[in-house]
Amino acid sequence: MQTTRTLLEALLLAYGPGGQEDEVRQICRAALAECCDEVQVDRAGNVLGLLRAATPSQPQDSIRVMAHMDEIAMIVKRVKQDGTLEVTALGGAQPISFGVCPVEILADHQTLPGVLSYGSMHASSGSAVGQHVTSGAVHWQDVHVVTRSSPDDLARLGVRPGTRVVLSRHWRQPYRLPDAVAAHFLDDRAPLVAAIAAARLLRRRRDELAQDVWFVCTTLEEESNAGAMYAASRLPGDTVIALEVGPVLEEYGTRLCADPIVNTGDQKGYYTPSVVRALMRAAQRAGYQAQAALLVDFASDASAVMSSGIAARAGCLAIPTENTHGVEIVLDEGIDACAATLVEYLLGPDG
Repeated sequence: MQTTRTLLEALLLAYGPGGQEDEVRQICRAALAECCDEVQVDRAGNVLGLLRAATPSQPQDSIRVMAHMDEIAMIVKRVKQDGTLEVTALGGAQPISFGVCPVEILADHQTLPGVLSYGSMHASSGSAVGQHVTSGAVHWQDVHVVTRSSPDDLARLGVRPGTRVVLSRHWRQPYRLPDAVAAHFLDDRAPLVAAIAAARLLRRRRDELAQDVWFVCTTLEEESNAGAMYAASRLPGDTVIALEVGPVLEEYGTRLCADPIVNTGDQKGYYTPSVVRALMRAAQRAGYQAQAALLVDFASDASAVMSSGIAARAGCLAIPTENTHGVEIVLDEGIDACAATLVEYLLGPDG
């Protein structure tokens, strides 16, 4: 069984753009198989791990815990005549999220190297892109991927509009701080680790578990929440809990610490007050002081599911995270605190 740190590192290095989360899915499926009673992959590509209650329970009492497998990335918009690629965001990415960096192009038949570029910076006022970069106002139309391959070669290898482009593996290496880890794609790899850690802890306390729990590693959260809505419409249960990263910002009153963030609402709706209260009490039982926050510019699988009428109750538990959608930073204890809080909630969802 992988440790929390080795599991997180494996997930950070795995490619997972929306719709092609295969590498992440393989790791999550293997990890959940070690602690769940059943593990399967549904037709939408979600990994479903079931941990049954100690005694038979009502299906509607089941709780769905969701953490997403996909990452912000890029998608090819056009292959230009010189073999460079015009790209745009896949998920909530901005050019500043990545900077000028090496990338991998996930072609049909092999993975190709490329470089995300804004062009040369030794430009005069006659270069529009140069002006945008130096002013800090870089947009996707200012960005391209250098491939050094011909359009014919790219077509033969299966590069076309819709091809995913991701950061290269050596750009994904986690960077250690004294009490924290920094890396791209802690959204949502850190919550995935917390979900798996919670499943491991919960299995040891199964005799206290009053309802079935589904651990759902979802697809396509960054784009449309399609994976979560597919799973929620087919799995039993009236309650869904999303595990997420939570932005550390003065406007939300959140701090970079171990205390988990309990989201009270976001752009897709407000979370169920009784679930919010139960999550906050669960954090206290786990030894933490929850940070309640109304995350206005945010959304989760849980809010998408509830706003679509697929769940009666929803909540969102988040790991405090600095630099969201950049080189993100979470405390080591933050992942453990999220897992411990989730376990306490699942053992006492009524508070």
